Amino acid sequence: MRLLRSTDLALRVLMRLAVAGDSTPTTREVASDMDVPYTHAAKVVAELQHLGLLAARRGRGGGLTLTEAGGTASVGAVVRTFEGDGDVVDCEGAAPCPLHSACRLRGALRRAQEAFFASLDPLTVRDMVAAPTGPLLLGISSRP
Repeated sequence: MRLLRSTDLALRVLMRLAVAGDSTPTTREVASDMDVPYTHAAKVVAELQHLGLLAARRGRGGGLTLTEAGGTASVGAVVRTFEGDGDVVDCEGAAPCPLHSACRLRGALRRAQEAFFASLDPLTVRDMVAAPTGPLLLGISSRP
């Protein structure tokens, strides 16, 4: 299974903010740190803010901060939110699969997808920044 770019970025933004301490990086700085386009980072930040996982302040002295809910958020829940609940394969697309009515693969793939999410459920964002990851994240920051 491959995560969407937005899911990957959402997790990395949350992790980056989890080690930010008192600093409040801007969306532009986070985009630069993560080497992604600002517009893509802005969309992800807006969704994370909507979910209550981070807070954003505009203007002088503004920036992004991780909320308590963001630090304790389940990685599995974040991934589910960004990935959606669609099937791994599209059996009913433009060219529907002729095996659709009797296929066992779709159910097996759904169970594998749920097992993937379930393996991420117990992990929190803060768990993901334990050493050695946290110090490395601090090292790639554009701010001192």
